[in-house]
Amino acid sequence: MSKRILVGTRKGTFAVTNDGSGWQAKLIGHAGVGVNFVAKDPNTGRLWALLGHGHWGAKLSVSDDDGASWADLPTQISYPEGAKFIAQDMFEDPDSDYGVGWKVSTKPATLLKNWIIGFGPDGAVYVGTIPGGLFVSRDNGGSWALNLPLWNHESRGGDLFAGEGNGETKWFGTPASEGVFAPGIHSIVTDPRDANSVMVAVSSAGVVASFDGGESWASRNKGMSMDHQPDAEAEWGHDPHYIERCPGDPDHIWQQNHVGVFYSSDNAATWTKVSAPDDGVHFGFPCATDDSDGRTAWLVPGKSDMQRVTVDGALFVARTEDGGQSWAQLRNGLPQDAWDVVYRHALAQRGGAVAFGSTTGNLYVSTDRGDSWVTVSNNLPPVYSVRFG
Repeated sequence: MSKRILVGTRKGTFAVTNDGSGWQAKLIGHAGVGVNFVAKDPNTGRLWALLGHGHWGAKLSVSDDDGASWADLPTQISYPEGAKFIAQDMFEDPDSDYGVGWKVSTKPATLLKNWIIGFGPDGAVYVGTIPGGLFVSRDNGGSWALNLPLWNHESRGGDLFAGEGNGETKWFGTPASEGVFAPGIHSIVTDPRDANSVMVAVSSAGVVASFDGGESWASRNKGMSMDHQPDAEAEWGHDPHYIERCPGDPDHIWQQNHVGVFYSSDNAATWTKVSAPDDGVHFGFPCATDDSDGRTAWLVPGKSDMQRVTVDGALFVARTEDGGQSWAQLRNGLPQDAWDVVYRHALAQRGGAVAFGSTTGNLYVSTDRGDSWVTVSNNLPPVYSVRFG
C-alpha cells in the first residue's frame, strides 16, 4: 500500500503520509494557489502540479526532489497563433422548449485551465485543457505540442486554422472555468499495453480515442445515453464526468457520467449503464478502479446535478465487485450528517487503500478497500484532486 497521498486543493499542494501513528496532512507547495491536479509521473518520479493562479493564470509546476521544492516549467503550455474554436454559449430563452438557447460564435483559443495530466508508457506526458485541447510533451515538459488531429476534428468544426471549417461543433461547454463556457478535457486514459492508444473524455462531447498515436480520433460513445436530450443515443454531446481504466485489466473502463454510471469491458468499444438509483448510485463525479480486477470500482455518489449534495444528507462510498450488477454502500467511519460534494479527480485507490476529499475540506482514507474509514482532516481547503504517489 502506498504511504503517501498527493492532494491538490484550492490553496496549495498537500502530502498526506502515515508513519504508523496515523495519517497527517502537510502543505508541501503552492501556498494560497489553486492546484487543479497533482500527480507523480510513474516513468520519471517527477511530481506535476497543474496550477490555477488567480492573477497569473494556468501554470505547470514540477518537483524533482519529491516535493521538497517546486519550480514553474520554463516552457509553459500555450495555444499556437491562429488557434480557434466554435463556442456555444447558453442563454435564457423563454420561447424554447427547454428554456435556453445557444449563441454560436468562433473564438480565439487561449489557455483557461490545465485540468488533467496523464502519462504514457513510452514517457509521453499529456495535459488536457479548457478549451478542449490535448497537449503532449515527449521531452519531460521541455516542449509542448497541441494535438492537431483532435483539435481540428470534424466533430468540433474541422480545421479552423485554414478557414471557417464546417461551421458546426458537437463539443459543448463546461462551467468548470469561472466565467467561461467552453469544452474541457478532464480525463486522459493511456494503455499500459500500447503507447499508441490514448483516450480522453470531454465535457461535453463524450469519449474520444486514438489508436495510432494521436494521428486520428473517433468517438467511443456506443451504449451511452443522454436522457435529457431529444436524441438520447446521439454520437456526440455526452457529458462524462470522469473515466478511469483498470491498470491490470486494461479492457475494463469505468465512467461516472452526468446521467449515470457506465462500464465497459471491451476497451470502450461499448458501454453498459450500471446505475442503481434505489441504492443511491446514479449521479456523481469521481470513480476509481481496482489495481487488477476490472469488475471492481468505487464511486462517491451525489444527489443530482441540481442538488449537488450527498444522497439523503449522508456520506457513503459505493463499491461494486461484479461489474456494476450490485453495489455496496460503505459508511463505517463516514459522517452520516454531511453534505459534501466530491469532485471528479478527488477519489483514488491503490493497493486496497482508498482516499477521497471534498469541497468542504474533509479528507477520508480507508486501508481495507472502503470497509472502514478514518478522517484525516476536516480543515483542508476545498479538495480538487487526490492521487496516491
